[in-house]
Amino acid sequence: MKLARFISKGRLLQGRLQDGMLIDPAGEAHHPEEVVWQLPVQPGKVLALALNFAEHAEEFGLRKPTEPALFWKPNTSLLPHKGTVVYPRGARFMHFECELAVIIGRPMRRVKAKEAMDYVGGYTIANDLVVRDYVTNIFRPPIRAKGWDTFGPLGPFYVTADEVQDPHGLAMRAYVNGELRQEASTRGMLFSIPEILEFISRFMTLEAGDVILTGTPKGISQVRPGDLMRMEIEGLGALENPIEWESEEAEPVVSEEGERSLVL
Repeated sequence: MKLARFISKGRLLQGRLQDGMLIDPAGEAHHPEEVVWQLPVQPGKVLALALNFAEHAEEFGLRKPTEPALFWKPNTSLLPHKGTVVYPRGARFMHFECELAVIIGRPMRRVKAKEAMDYVGGYTIANDLVVRDYVTNIFRPPIRAKGWDTFGPLGPFYVTADEVQDPHGLAMRAYVNGELRQEASTRGMLFSIPEILEFISRFMTLEAGDVILTGTPKGISQVRPGDLMRMEIEGLGALENPIEWESEEAEPVVSEEGERSLVL
């Protein structure tokens, strides 16, 4: 089932997608272009993996990690489908990252990989945006690069786990202004979802509503104010977000480290 949270006629609703319409619990239909989309889930923790696709590591000349490389995605970065991403003043290189996001369905702690999928509630699409200027050895993990407000679009749907037969075989595509920029499959992940969940739950309790971003494949490219990004994952829909300039009153974010290296 594809579930969505949205505002329509002044009401916050949760509905299901049926025949191209959003159907609320009372059975009323809402056109997707006439609602204000909300995050598909109210997340607890949001964790993400860096370099979970070998070819993505290779395109930046980096070694593949030997275990899941985790970082936090702050909740203040989250943005729903159709929400506007803000381009920080002074940023030199900002790019998108199309990612499969796993939504935890029930609490899990010290769960083995062979049982981990039983704890998955569903999936959604994530766009893990980055100011590449700050991806340097000094600032690893890349929270400063990826933690800006609006840098975590999620949505549009919470697709329940029973609808996704194999989350490790989903086609992924990213478009900017209608141009295909990134194309791959979740089959390319270095660490599978069960392996990721086993690793995290060894030392941390994952709770219902927590979200795990599973990494991006190769093919990232620069985006700028005025662009429209569209992230697609097979069976999950399409996540769209425009980009606009940060207000002129904001302080520019120029980094000396970013001047020296944009690829580490």
